Amino acid sequence: MNLNRKNILISGVGKGLGEQMTKQFVRAGAYVYGITRSKSDLKKFRNTKNLKIFVGDVRNLNLIKKILKQSLKDKRLINGLVNNAGIRQRLEFQKITKKKIKEIFDINFFSIFEILKLYANYCIKRRIKASIVNIGSIVGETGFVELSGYSSTKGALKSLTQCFALEFANKNLRANLVNPGFTKTSYFKKFKSKKKLYNWTISKIPLKRWGESTEIASTVAFLLSDNSSYITGETINIDGGWLKS
Repeated sequence: MNLNRKNILISGVGKGLGEQMTKQFVRAGAYVYGITRSKSDLKKFRNTKNLKIFVGDVRNLNLIKKILKQSLKDKRLINGLVNNAGIRQRLEFQKITKKKIKEIFDINFFSIFEILKLYANYCIKRRIKASIVNIGSIVGETGFVELSGYSSTKGALKSLTQCFALEFANKNLRANLVNPGFTKTSYFKKFKSKKKLYNWTISKIPLKRWGESTEIASTVAFLLSDNSSYITGETINIDGGWLKS
């Protein structure tokens, strides 16, 4: 996928899908501004060109403003945004406290809501034609035991993506949601060691395998590219057929 002339801001680049997207997009010709929570993640990108990594929390709006200002100094208008950062929360429903539900919504939903506001203003002021991809989960489409809080954030993110796409279409801002299914990221080896649970997931996937992070990243790259210029407000499930089984 050709991403030449694309300047992309990606959150959660320190591991898993975020790391894969960052490296894959740079190879495709993009310039990437990345956000990670840990300084130790910087070594993963030591020899990566066309990349600037910022260490911080996506809830820190001053950090987001700093990155947008930096892009202006660099004369690289950001025309792609991937809201990838998020946390998982596995708790029985009765054990989810108000503090816990607020914590996961702050990171998985409210931070994205505020970033979208800042980014929309940034684009509109400069008449930037941009594509936004929010990373959801198939859990937001169907219920999972002990994932009520996490699932709720992803369901809310789907609605936000659809509304944003409609409201800002006349400003040339596109927004789409990508819902990965079971994917070989950082937690795959640990999950696979739980043979009974792993085999159960395979039995539920019509393609009989977990997805590769490259497959998710390639779909996101397509949505960021000009090849998808007529697609907005959509939800794309990349799950090997899980939701149809």
